[in-house]
Amino acid sequence: MGTRRSAATLAGLTALILAGGTPASAAPEPARYRNPVTASFSDTFADPVVIRGQDGWWYAYATSDPLREGEKTPHRVPTARSADLTNWTYVGDAFSADQLPPYAAPGAALWAPDVRYIDGRYVMYFTVTDTTVSDDTFDTAIGAATAPTPTGPWTFAPEPVVAPRPGSGGGYLWTIDPAHLTDVDGTQYLYYGSYYGGISVTTLSADGLHATGGANMVAIDNKFEGSYVVRHDGWYYLFASTANCCAGPTTGYSVSVGRSRSPRGPFVDKLGQRLDVSRAGGTLVVAPNGNKWVGTGHNGFVSDLSGQDWLAYHAIDRADPYLDEPFGINERPMLLDRLDWVDGWPTVRAGAWASEDPQPAPVTATPVQDRFDTADLSGWRRQNGTWRVQDGHLTGTGTVRATRRLPDGDVHVQTDVRLTGAAGLALGERRDRVEVRIDAAAGRLVADAGAGVRASAPLPAGFDARHWHNLAVEVRGRQLTAVLRPTTLSGEQLATVRLRLPDPVDPSLSLLSRGRADFDNVSGARAYRSVSRTVPAPRVGSALPAYSDDFTGSTLSPAWTWVRPDPAVTVGGGALNWPVQSADLTGASNTASVLLRDAPQGDYVVETKVTLDLGEDTVRNYQQAGLIAYVNDDDFARLSQVAIWNTRQIEYGREIPYAGQTSYGGTIVGTPARTTWLRLARTVDPATGEQRFRAGSSQDGRTWIWGGVWTFPAGSSPRIGLVAHGGAEPPVTAAFDYFRVYAGH
Repeated sequence: MGTRRSAATLAGLTALILAGGTPASAAPEPARYRNPVTASFSDTFADPVVIRGQDGWWYAYATSDPLREGEKTPHRVPTARSADLTNWTYVGDAFSADQLPPYAAPGAALWAPDVRYIDGRYVMYFTVTDTTVSDDTFDTAIGAATAPTPTGPWTFAPEPVVAPRPGSGGGYLWTIDPAHLTDVDGTQYLYYGSYYGGISVTTLSADGLHATGGANMVAIDNKFEGSYVVRHDGWYYLFASTANCCAGPTTGYSVSVGRSRSPRGPFVDKLGQRLDVSRAGGTLVVAPNGNKWVGTGHNGFVSDLSGQDWLAYHAIDRADPYLDEPFGINERPMLLDRLDWVDGWPTVRAGAWASEDPQPAPVTATPVQDRFDTADLSGWRRQNGTWRVQDGHLTGTGTVRATRRLPDGDVHVQTDVRLTGAAGLALGERRDRVEVRIDAAAGRLVADAGAGVRASAPLPAGFDARHWHNLAVEVRGRQLTAVLRPTTLSGEQLATVRLRLPDPVDPSLSLLSRGRADFDNVSGARAYRSVSRTVPAPRVGSALPAYSDDFTGSTLSPAWTWVRPDPAVTVGGGALNWPVQSADLTGASNTASVLLRDAPQGDYVVETKVTLDLGEDTVRNYQQAGLIAYVNDDDFARLSQVAIWNTRQIEYGREIPYAGQTSYGGTIVGTPARTTWLRLARTVDPATGEQRFRAGSSQDGRTWIWGGVWTFPAGSSPRIGLVAHGGAEPPVTAAFDYFRVYAGH
C-alpha cells in the first residue's frame, strides 16, 4: 500500500459532500440516493460486483458492454470507484481492447467478473466466452487475473481456472459466472455455471488460480445461473438468478437463495426444497415488483460501515430496455438496495424489492473514522507504546485511543489490520473493557472481557497475518460479535466469535498491538437497525361467487367464453379436465385455446387448484397449465406450472407488443407439486392507474409464496381465465378443482 495522493483525498471529500455528507457532530439529515447508482457514467453496467479496496474506496466491476448509448464498442470489464457506494465515477477498463488471456479465441468477450483480495493481491475471476479449445464459439471457461490494486494493472493467469467442459448433449457446458468464497477453514471455493450444466462448485489452490479436486453440482441446470455465496450466522447462502436475463421490457430475471451448513451444499430454500433437484426450490430475494424495474438479477454483495448489507445487481427500465435500437443490447444499469435478514433469510428492502424513489443511503461516513491520509496522529491519543503514520496507515505497538467517542447504544466498529504478533481493538475502559484481537501465534481470534469472560475461534489454515484483513466488531446490548474477513467485505468470514458481555461497554475505541501491527480504514458507527418482519403479502378478502366456479356440474357455465374452443375439455367429478394441448401463445404461435371470463372491478385475487402430473427429470417441453390475465394473443400474463427441459417450475410469463414485434419473458414463483395452488392478485396504482398482477403459488393451499409482478396499462381490461397447453406428448390432463375470485384486501 503506497502513500495516498492528496488528489485522492480531495476526491473522496468532494464525493462525500456531493452525497450530502457532513461532519458527524453536525447531526445531518440522512443522505439519500436514487437508483440506478451508475447513471453518472453509464447506461448499462451488467452483472456487477462491488468490493472495498484496501485504499478505502469502493470499486465496482461489470460485464464487457458499451457503457453509453451510441458507443457501440464494448469496454473490457469497465471499472468504477465510489467514496459512498452511491456516487460512482468511471476509472477505466480492466483490460484494453486487444488484451485477452492466451487461451482466448480472437473476438472473445469477458463477462461477469468477481474480484477478491487474496493474500495481498487482488484476483479477478471472469468468463471467457470463446477459447482455442475448439471451433465452437461458446466453449466457455473461467479465467483469472491478478493485480496489486483494485484498478490494476491486471495480469492474466496463463491457463483457465476452469477449462471448457464438453456437454453430454453436445457443445460445451456453460462455464460462466464465477463466484469465489474462502471458508473459515481456509479452503477456497469457486462457484460457476448456468442453464446448460447447472451451477457447480470446486475447490481452488492456495493462490486461487487453479481448480483442485472434483466439482459437484449445487443448483440444477435449466433454472439457475449468476451465483454468489456468502456466509452468515453459520450458514452458507447460495444466491442465484433465474429466468431470462435479457428479454427487454419483459425480462423476469430474479434472484433466489438457498442455504446449507456446508459450502458444497445441499442448499435448500425456506420451505426445505433443494436447489439441485428437478422440482428445484429457491426463496426469492428480489424480483420485479411492478415499478419501472424488471430483470432484477445477477447480484453482488457489500456491507457498509454500520454493518448493513446491500445487494448490488442489475435491472432493466421497462420503458428504456435497450441500448441504441429495439432488440439490441439489453440496457442493465447497476442498482443498490438494502439487504435485510428476516428469520434467517435475505430479502431486498424487507420484501419491497427494487427501489426507484429516493432511499436512505449506505453509511460510509462515521463519527470515528480514519484512513490515515495525514502524517500526524490527529484524532488519536497514545496510551502506551510507539505509534506513527507511515505510508498511509497507522503503524506501531502498544495502545492508541480514539479521541472521538462512539455513539451511545449499539455500535459497529472495524479496522483493516496486518500484524506479526497479536493485534486488534478494544471497546470501553477499565471494568467494562473488552478486547478483540487476532493472535497469530496462537492461531486464534479472541474476544476477552476479563474476569474469565472469554471466547475464541481458530484462524483458517494457512492464515497469513502479514497480509491485510478486516476485523469487524458489533455490540448489540451485551452481545458482542466479532468477524474476521478479507478487506473486500464480500460476505466471506474467516473466523467468528460471539461473547456475552457482563456489562455494557463505554463508547470509546482503542487500537492495540503486541508486536508490530499496521491499521487502516478504521471506522466506528451506530450499528444498523435490523428489520424483523417483511412487508405484508397480498391478502384475500370476501369471496365473489359471481366470478367463481367450483365445476360441480357437467357443463361449463355460460359465464365462460373461449378463444379457440377446445372440444376435449370436460367438466365432471368436481373438476374441469383439460388434456394439455400441443399449442402455444407466445410469439406468432397463437394456436392455444384460452378459457376466459370477465374480471371484477377494483382489487381482487383469482385462485385455482390444478393437478398436473408432469413427472420429474424427464424432458417434457413445455407442458403447462394455470391462470391467465388476457387482453389478446399478444398481450397477456400467464402463471402456470410447467416442464422446462428436466426441471419443473412455476413460470409467470408476460407477452406484450413491442417495436412491431412481441416480447415475451418470465419470472419464477415457487416450486410446483403434482397438485399446485396458483393465485394472481390484482391492484391498481392510484397515481397512474396502471394495473399490477402479482403471482403467488402454494403446495398445500395454506403456505403461499409470492413472487414477481407484471403490469397492464391503465385503461386496459384484462379478462381472467385458464390455459393448458405446450405439448401433447406424452398425453397428460390438467384437472382444475375450482376457479375462485376474492375481493382484494
